[in-house]
Amino acid sequence: MNNLKTINFMRLRKASYVLAVILMIGSIASLAVKQLNFGLDFTGGALVELNYSEPADLDSVRTTLREGGWDDAIVQNFGASTDVIIRLSSDDSELGNEIARVVKQQDGSEVSVKRVEFIGPQVGEELRDQGGLGMLLAMAGILVYVGLRFQLKFAVGALAALVHDVIFVLGFFSLLGLSFDLTVLAAVLAVIGYSLNDTIVVFDRVRENLRLMRNADLEHVINVSTTQTLARTLATSVTTLLVLSALYWFGGESIRGFALALIVGIVVGTYSSIYVSNGLLVNLKLTREDLIPTQLEEVDDRP
Repeated sequence: MNNLKTINFMRLRKASYVLAVILMIGSIASLAVKQLNFGLDFTGGALVELNYSEPADLDSVRTTLREGGWDDAIVQNFGASTDVIIRLSSDDSELGNEIARVVKQQDGSEVSVKRVEFIGPQVGEELRDQGGLGMLLAMAGILVYVGLRFQLKFAVGALAALVHDVIFVLGFFSLLGLSFDLTVLAAVLAVIGYSLNDTIVVFDRVRENLRLMRNADLEHVINVSTTQTLARTLATSVTTLLVLSALYWFGGESIRGFALALIVGIVVGTYSSIYVSNGLLVNLKLTREDLIPTQLEEVDDRP
């Protein structure tokens, strides 16, 4: 059918299951023990936006805040290089005004305060709950979509791969204690879409080859299908990773978590699309008969 040398991916199916289980247990254990380090978007805190007359020195602002005892303050540009936003976790509604006063006193350039806000923890909890609900709804919608487009066994494989990817990304951020905010949540949702797209490309080829390769067993069909789509998978993953690496190193503090979550998600998503979702098709004993649409028997209602 093709001139490519077929790679025996399914030969490592059992070993890949062991690796996937280890990653899942480690991620779940980290989430249970260390939990996620929720950012201000979810926990609430003070927010100060400053405007400088010239490009601001963020390192100098961070040093000023550390000297004032606010080691956990997040300092980043907000739009232009002259606009700076400062965020830190606190339940003191007056802390924002104090921070603005300290920065204005110790900074030599002209600084004006554009806004000072306090985000209550109740708002943060609501955002966290809505974000988790959105993720669950996305998973449920994907299960229905893949089940209708392909078949239920395909849907189970795709959903297992997505759950694997999401839990690993969450566990990665939990283990390293990285800040988990709305941008990272958006990246996790993007990982779901990216991984699903990768999985569907392979599933489409598996379904096509099952109909064409009538004498081949399922493992061989999956190996051929994955080999045929491997070039496309690697090209997409590598080019996306190059862009995300540039965003991680040069995009600034505000987008670093987003880029890192996508980098981790794409790497583990590529792995799960090849081994987790495809491997489950073998375990679920997908057959050619599963792809035949169910036809209702015609009833002869003639008198």
